[in-house]
Amino acid sequence: METTGRATTEDRLLDGRVRLIQPARGYRAGLDAALLAAACDAGPGQRVIEAGCGAGGALLAAAARRPQARFVGVERDETARVLAQQNVMLNGLSERVEILAGDVNVPFAKLDLEPFDAVIANPPFFDDPAALRAPAPEKTNAWMAEGGLAAWTPFLTKAVREGGTITIIHRADRLADLLDLLSAKAGSFQIRSIHPYADEPAKRVLVRAVKTGRAPLRLLPPLVLHERGGAKHTAEAEAILRGEAALPWA
Repeated sequence: METTGRATTEDRLLDGRVRLIQPARGYRAGLDAALLAAACDAGPGQRVIEAGCGAGGALLAAAARRPQARFVGVERDETARVLAQQNVMLNGLSERVEILAGDVNVPFAKLDLEPFDAVIANPPFFDDPAALRAPAPEKTNAWMAEGGLAAWTPFLTKAVREGGTITIIHRADRLADLLDLLSAKAGSFQIRSIHPYADEPAKRVLVRAVKTGRAPLRLLPPLVLHERGGAKHTAEAEAILRGEAALPWA
């Protein structure tokens, strides 16, 4: 398949409930997007924004999981944004999901939108190109955060109303940075670690914060993705990927 001038594939999420056209090469929605969508718990009538929605993998999965909420995806890359818009139409979600041009390096106020009830994000994992081998050009925007997490967190905290939630999936070794950057405007942190195997350290963390929240930090039960010698995923992870279960917050 070819669209927007680049080779693409059409994939299925949530056991086939969501169709996703995405680049054949470069950044592709995977496990992180699925877990972020599963962690979105927006209620009826609530508004959710995703910063850096890419082709819409997490955004559309979250919208499918939460049929009574409304969603906006913000994306600065034109190719990804066009794919996201196509995916919204492909899944018949135009009445509840909107894709906008936007950049987290530009203040949220420039979007001229009312603050949302919730924001979700999967920020690029790296700030310093010298810290790892340079990624393929198609992956640069998804892997390298221009301005770093310090550019993302002000956008996220401005994007939600007081009492609104901020949900992020990121590398486990950046947890301290996330908490430090978010704590200026948010609190009531909840953290769920994501482990490849039960006997291995976490590679990812899901972090939930509440704007102006003051409740004590909570460490939630971890999610283990794989069992050695068993099926591809643990029963819990498989249920989440199929859309049969969510990742709840306390």
